[in-house]
Amino acid sequence: MKVEIWSDVVCPFCYIGKRRFEDGLRQFGHPEAVEVVWRSFELTPDFQPVPGQNIHESLAAKKGVSPAEGRRMSDHMAGIAQEVGLAYDFEHTVPANTFLAHQLVHLGAHHGRQDATKERLMAAYYTEGRDLNAVETLAALGTEVGLDADEIRQALAAGTYAEAVRYDEYQAQQIGVRGVPFFVFEDKYAVSGAQPAELFAEVLGKVWDEAQAAKPQLVAVAGQADGPACGPDGCD
Repeated sequence: MKVEIWSDVVCPFCYIGKRRFEDGLRQFGHPEAVEVVWRSFELTPDFQPVPGQNIHESLAAKKGVSPAEGRRMSDHMAGIAQEVGLAYDFEHTVPANTFLAHQLVHLGAHHGRQDATKERLMAAYYTEGRDLNAVETLAALGTEVGLDADEIRQALAAGTYAEAVRYDEYQAQQIGVRGVPFFVFEDKYAVSGAQPAELFAEVLGKVWDEAQAAKPQLVAVAGQADGPACGPDGCD
């Protein structure tokens, strides 16, 4: 079963949604049968960091509210994150454009390390105050999940995975994704938002049951003269 998840590295609900989905996956009876594919989505593709501007001011400018209101929104989000075991540190969060980070996630996928790369980037942004605008920061984070620093630098400089990011975003437009996280199960069912773990487990179970029902069933036929002789110990 394939589950595709469109999300942004700097989307607070996306990290929360990741944790809730993982919890739902644990509740599902066959987690080993699920392939998770992370798809790129930029909440603000044209975002340019302003030197010295903190995340509260950046959020306020984006939402058209006061810096005080931006801080209140951040504090509220931090409280929600705590419910799933995430310690958001907005006081040290560095506003970032995520185009390079998404390319790194695709490089991670190329080496079978996509989920680990995604997790490392989200943790670095939300809990460690790392600057995801900096190539050297991305290279360092990538090496922590088993990627090669020189390959990371070269891939980001050359834009090796830039088209892959753009194609994910094109797909999002085609299926009508307006916000993230956005989950697509086996190209059949979609779930929008950081929903409760129980809902994810329910959808996984529904897709699994439908897939099992669609499988051709083997029917045992007894008494065929020209067939093998089968007994309790096997077939001759």
